[in-house]
Amino acid sequence: MSFYRDEIRNAIRTVANWPEDGVMFRDIMPLLQNRNVFRKLIDSYVHRYQDLQLDAVAAIDARGFILGAPLAYELGLSLVPVRKKGKLPFDTVTQSYDLEYGSATIELHTDAFQAGDRVLVMDDLIATGGTMLAACELVRQLKAEVVEVAAIIDLPDLGGSQKLRDAGFDVYAICEFDGH
Repeated sequence: MSFYRDEIRNAIRTVANWPEDGVMFRDIMPLLQNRNVFRKLIDSYVHRYQDLQLDAVAAIDARGFILGAPLAYELGLSLVPVRKKGKLPFDTVTQSYDLEYGSATIELHTDAFQAGDRVLVMDDLIATGGTMLAACELVRQLKAEVVEVAAIIDLPDLGGSQKLRDAGFDVYAICEFDGH
């Protein structure tokens, strides 16, 4: 559990009925704009992961990049961007998945990891779990090990964190919000 959990949670803005009626959008931009809370967020991850002998952070496009880059830097790890299909210029592996309102595909370069690398998969939020699960499958395709999946926010009512646990992945989120 993060020492700063309440402060981090309180810095997240809730926007009602966006992008459509009934959705309570959890906006991390105020958190990122507050230099003190942003530092506490990254420090929380550093303290959690500094002793786990990780090799890389696989950061999911695009808000996962914001978290993964400073964390990888602080821990002396490589940063591997998990990109939307068509954004990487070299040989890739791809994984398609279902979204709440359609489907998408993400990809990794085939040389992103060495076999046996210990990887943290990171994004800003876990909702239905599709993106995070697809990223974990890409890591596994490259014969690396997913040590844990991490996010700022978990929306447990949408079932994504449970879906990840059911697939055998350890899940960590700084805070939770009820509802959608």
